[in-house]
Amino acid sequence: RLEVAAKSLEAVADLTDTSIAEAHESKRLADSARSEVAPIHSLLSFWRALRWLIPAWPTSRLPSIRDEAARLALAELLSGRYNLAGVIHAGLVAGDTPDVAALNVLLLQAAQLARDERFFHWQTAFPNVWRGGSGGFDAVIGNPPWDRIKLQQVEWLAERDLNIARQPRAADRKRLIAELEKKRAPLWQEYLAASERAVQQARVVRDCGDYPLLGGGDVNLYSLFVERATALVRPRGIVGLITPSGIAADKGASPFFRTLVENEAAGGARLAALLDFENKKVFFPDVDSRFKFCALVFGGEALRFAQAKCAFFLHSMDELAEPERVLELSGADFLRVNPNTGAAPIFRTRRDAELTTQIYSRHPVLVDRSSGVEQKVWPVRYVTMFHMTNDSDKFITRAELVKQGWRPASLNRWTRLVSPLPQAREHLEGHKGPGVREAVAVPLYVGRMIHHYDHRASSVTVNEQNLHNAALSENLTAGAKADPNVFPEPQYWVAESDVQASKYFDWALAFRDIARATDSRTMISAFVPHHACGNKLPMLIPVDAIDAESLTLLTANLNSFALDFVVRQKVQSTSMNWFIVEQLPVIAPADFEQSIGGVNIADFIRAEVLALTYTAHDMAGFARDMGYVDADGAVKPPFVWDADDRAHRMARLDALFMHLYGLSDTDADYILSTFPIVREKDL
Repeated sequence: RLEVAAKSLEAVADLTDTSIAEAHESKRLADSARSEVAPIHSLLSFWRALRWLIPAWPTSRLPSIRDEAARLALAELLSGRYNLAGVIHAGLVAGDTPDVAALNVLLLQAAQLARDERFFHWQTAFPNVWRGGSGGFDAVIGNPPWDRIKLQQVEWLAERDLNIARQPRAADRKRLIAELEKKRAPLWQEYLAASERAVQQARVVRDCGDYPLLGGGDVNLYSLFVERATALVRPRGIVGLITPSGIAADKGASPFFRTLVENEAAGGARLAALLDFENKKVFFPDVDSRFKFCALVFGGEALRFAQAKCAFFLHSMDELAEPERVLELSGADFLRVNPNTGAAPIFRTRRDAELTTQIYSRHPVLVDRSSGVEQKVWPVRYVTMFHMTNDSDKFITRAELVKQGWRPASLNRWTRLVSPLPQAREHLEGHKGPGVREAVAVPLYVGRMIHHYDHRASSVTVNEQNLHNAALSENLTAGAKADPNVFPEPQYWVAESDVQASKYFDWALAFRDIARATDSRTMISAFVPHHACGNKLPMLIPVDAIDAESLTLLTANLNSFALDFVVRQKVQSTSMNWFIVEQLPVIAPADFEQSIGGVNIADFIRAEVLALTYTAHDMAGFARDMGYVDADGAVKPPFVWDADDRAHRMARLDALFMHLYGLSDTDADYILSTFPIVREKDL
């Protein structure tokens, strides 16, 4: 049937349709082709529908199917008494036995699902491409949709109920949705159907076996089109797709992207071109101006390229004519800069590429997994404490603290007396009898609250009218920070009992997850007074008995301009993911034991970081662990906040790290020129 249909479609291609007769003949041949493949199309649609209707089908065996009716229906269909294609295409089986009735119900469900989901089959749509059992397209070109399968709750609700959508905490949205459920409201029914459909789609994608490399996690539709294209193209064909730049940079996409840049022994890599654009409202007016997308071009399994044409952060097609903007990179170049994932760097110029690869050739990455065995330069692990959505039921606003009887305490904390006995709680004021204890609430730190060596950079304000980013920053002034008892106002506090403490320190090294390569700085880290941090402020926690002074060396390294320059060659999106951080080139601990002019480098850095960090009383624990105590063992007073003094201290550290990374004066000058916002502020 496929062969007959293929011949009909080839005949259509030969007709010019320049006359009414030829147009009618084209329609007759096309209808004939559709008629020939219709039974096969129905069979394929039924088989695909089973993946939706029966979890784990077809990998699960018939006897293990839990749905009794489905199991009976399939047993009847596969009994050998039927022509499968004919029965499924007809959609009905004659007979009045329970098994036949179950089969007819299943056929009806599958046919309805196929219509609702509009199942598409390449083999029946293009039978001439798959003639003879092998084949594929010479070229697959497209701009697939950039949408996640998972239901985006806020966006979905924003079109239907703004009151629910504007709730800043996920826990509050969940409560209001639960109220809709109690009322059996139409909106609840619609929400339930949309949620279940998204879950079902994600399950089918994950379990069907068609997307082994890009079908896991929080799936975006574009990634499925990319992996489908690899199955549709001939071995020596070529694929060209417009996708988000994450296809070449995200951790979830790395198993696929590695297949494009590895195996150079076969004569080169499959990647032909990667042209990365920043939207700037030029290409897609309705998409965020900072969104990055790329033209991804790669060959089939047998088509190889010695080097790929690459360009990054393009703002117009004209820039492709600039020799400095277009680079030729081999697969080995990708793996050198990102040994764990093989992801693409984002070199803006040849000079960027040369400097970055030079740094990588001299220094180890923070965590190297390229050999299959994890090797860490610094004994730390990545930790996130509170998920801003999943843990939102633990978050307490200032108004709620007051309402629940909490009282302001020192160091930006709140306290109240609590008893395990509910009947005793209302009599606690002023008493501390048996079983009564003092509960403590600590501020929940988020990324926008910190800056380099500064845990008091900004307070958090809230604009509930902003559906996508209600929290805003309000910078603390230098005058305010001159008082060591002034602290930033968080959006939430959390009970100290909910905070998982480290066995080493009561403070933590944290860095901002939200970062863009176009911001004034990209990597921003600081020490914070405890471990209550949102997931967008991840922490690097010691895994061995690492001392506080060693962590100051790592922090100074993370905050240096030299490392930030490399970071900008790696960050494709707005997130400083751990897989990016662990592949950054860092200075090895032994290198800090060198001396310059008789001064030990490690000692110099520790003194500078201590002075930059310990500016408020809530960091006394850090000062104590750094040995900053008087003769009686008491922690000394904090360093006075002095903006000019801080600028000089950080400049000295930046100059020192340029030296440690092996960069020349000319290199350092160039690196600083790549931070135009910082230069403008300095001037």
